[in-house]
Amino acid sequence: MSPKICWLCKLSQDGSTGVTSKLSSQEVAQWSQSFQSLMTTKYGPMVYKAYLKTEYSEENLEFWTACEKYKRITCRWKRNARARKLFKLYIQPNSPREINIDSPTREDIIKELQHSSPYCFEDAQKIVYRHMERDSYPRFLQSSIYQNFLSNYSQHT
Repeated sequence: MSPKICWLCKLSQDGSTGVTSKLSSQEVAQWSQSFQSLMTTKYGPMVYKAYLKTEYSEENLEFWTACEKYKRITCRWKRNARARKLFKLYIQPNSPREINIDSPTREDIIKELQHSSPYCFEDAQKIVYRHMERDSYPRFLQSSIYQNFLSNYSQHT
């Protein structure tokens, strides 16, 4: 496992880190019920992001999470500034963390940037969510990361 996610090794092993008591076997089992179940648990998104790093696609989860935070911004000028930042980081062609979306969606976002509505990135966020749910999530369930969690936590029930 990559040194970047060695904290995950400690989390998935039964040890004296105290993490074992924080993460339950029920939560680990819940991750396999559905992608939504994984995303709504306390530690699921963190473990899933560690997995996405091994696939070099963590920008998908980062974008999705950033959109969730963006929608909660109530101050118009803060939302406008954040929208431009999200665009430059994730949407603009050849951006540092560019996500995979179609051209019409990208064009719609460019038009919406002027208004910076809370739902400016909603279509792109849906595309990224579907990609994670249909593509990365099934591989996550088969990954050694998840299988180690499942094995270690099912032994303690």
